[in-house]
Amino acid sequence: MAGGEEREIKIHRFPQSKYVDAVRWLSPLSAFDRFIVLALHDSDSSSSSLEIHALNHQNPNPNPPNLHLQSSWISHSRITSLKISQTPQKPLLVASTLAGSLHFLFTDPIEASLESELSIDDKSFHRGPVSGIDLQGGGFECVSVGEDGRVNLVSLGESKLNYRRVFDSQGLVSYTAARWASPAEFATGSLGFNLQWWDQRKPGGIVSHFKGDWDRGTTSGIIHSIDIHPSRKHVCVVGGSSGTVFAWDLRWQKQPIILSGIGLNEAAPPPSESEVWEVQYDSHMLSSNTVSSTSARILPIMMCSEDGILAVLEQGEQPLDVLAEPCSINGFDIDPQNPSDVICNLEWEAIAILMRP
Repeated sequence: MAGGEEREIKIHRFPQSKYVDAVRWLSPLSAFDRFIVLALHDSDSSSSSLEIHALNHQNPNPNPPNLHLQSSWISHSRITSLKISQTPQKPLLVASTLAGSLHFLFTDPIEASLESELSIDDKSFHRGPVSGIDLQGGGFECVSVGEDGRVNLVSLGESKLNYRRVFDSQGLVSYTAARWASPAEFATGSLGFNLQWWDQRKPGGIVSHFKGDWDRGTTSGIIHSIDIHPSRKHVCVVGGSSGTVFAWDLRWQKQPIILSGIGLNEAAPPPSESEVWEVQYDSHMLSSNTVSSTSARILPIMMCSEDGILAVLEQGEQPLDVLAEPCSINGFDIDPQNPSDVICNLEWEAIAILMRP
């Protein structure tokens, strides 16, 4: 490629002895430290855990980086979602499980070791799997949604977790994803490409509802992931079934802005035609784009899929494939401190770390 070998993406793969359910970067206290968090599941023993690893770079290149286990925590149930508070003074890990529980894990910012835990595991919280969680601000409030149709808000007290029920569909609606937009607003996703916009300042909670009937019944329309840019809270980007990535702009609510998949009348094929497991705004691509962006233009999005594609989507541009694997890429995380670096969890019991130029 132009620019020489030094401009190529560096890819480092790390085989694991267990299935990797989720990966996240953990913000360090020092700029010289780098940590990652893995949610792992051992099918042989039916055990699950969270592990914090230090990512060490060997100098000089081309020696690859290596991982060192710093701390671990055993979960009584398989982890369904993992979020990290990116406040380096007191990093916080939050994990939800198939059993319907939620766990706040507090870490030492220097040693990256787990110090203490607060949990909610009673049946009145969620009955069945928690399918999506998200942290607000400094991590002191969490929204959780489940297959049981419950939407809960969890707040951190002095020595315990408090929660209140925002909504309960009694199983008529199965929620699959959630994302904060502001201290008072969040979005949820459900079956049928349906999106709900919630505002805690308004009675009844839901203030806008996007009904996913635009696909004309060509797909079941399951939403797997939602992201909202901190400077454009009025736009949700969504990843779901059949390679679909779309944006929902609250200013023009009737029709989605299709970025990939069904309904896209473009000559170029979409990067994936399978499940899109995760979407995130890609600030690395934003910083390298010299073209000014209007408020109506969707910022670059990174997505990963069931058919092993990690790609960047930009409105009106050809998809940019970043990684292609022979197995599913089940999730990824862009390092908030170094947006050029991406970590992925692969279906074949491995993680991959990409370092972009």
